[in-house]
Amino acid sequence: MGKSAFGKIMNHNNMKALLTVLFILVLQFFSAQEENMVYSDGVFGFEENKTQKIFTDWTRVRQEPNVKSQVTDSLQTNQQVLILKKEEAILRLGERGANWYKVSYQKGDAVSEGYIWGGSLCVGYRNKNGYDFLFGLSKTIDRKSKEFNQVEKQNIAGVKVIEGNTVIDEVYFDTGRGEELSYATFTIESGHKLQNVELTLKAMVSGEACGIASYEQYILFKDKKLVALPQLTNVGDADVYYHTEQFIFPNDKGGIPDAFIFKMEEMEKDDKDREKKKHSSRTYLWNGSSYKLK
Repeated sequence: MGKSAFGKIMNHNNMKALLTVLFILVLQFFSAQEENMVYSDGVFGFEENKTQKIFTDWTRVRQEPNVKSQVTDSLQTNQQVLILKKEEAILRLGERGANWYKVSYQKGDAVSEGYIWGGSLCVGYRNKNGYDFLFGLSKTIDRKSKEFNQVEKQNIAGVKVIEGNTVIDEVYFDTGRGEELSYATFTIESGHKLQNVELTLKAMVSGEACGIASYEQYILFKDKKLVALPQLTNVGDADVYYHTEQFIFPNDKGGIPDAFIFKMEEMEKDDKDREKKKHSSRTYLWNGSSYKLK
């Protein structure tokens, strides 16, 4: 083989090696970029020209959409704001990610504008019988996992009840993170024929994809107090697997007086496509002010 032919082969091989190295470097760059990407959770996606309410007390209003910008004001829980513009900038605190929003709000006769972080807003709010009920995500905490013996990040959600300008009660509970925070719902139901219960609140966060859990939190409202029931988790993956949890209240079919029944059903298909089901239930007694396991 001539020197020129050998040289061409070597050059060709060198070029291939160089291209391979470049390709790997580009892949690493993009995967690192993806890891460092800050994304917002769907529950904090608020529409422009719609009113929202402040969940986090003394929410800071800033001159620009970033945490280093000057604080121009602070807003209390239940303050109504108008969403003027959803900014591109996203801030992630713990396991909560949200855009910054330009808002306007009224204090006394003065109307002001500024920027607030979307994670400070309610993901749901309702009004009934002269009370304002607010649902939001309050913080992320570190919690030691008993199963894996390591520290995990846990989002904490809360519901507050306001009468006039005063928060008269609030309860906090675990909630989802990541894809489990695609959307939230917050509804008011009847007292379900439970003694002394004026109404029931149902706060839920959920994912949109298969295999992503949803978390339902029922809260009883009685004598101006909130009572959080055990949380319900539901998840399903097409026809292969599901895990459902629900409460049977006194006014439901199969309900019993002065109690609510927790029911769980699980189904998993084996490798021969046969369904394997599990069921469990337990009863909680309600005495008009608190519940206990029967």
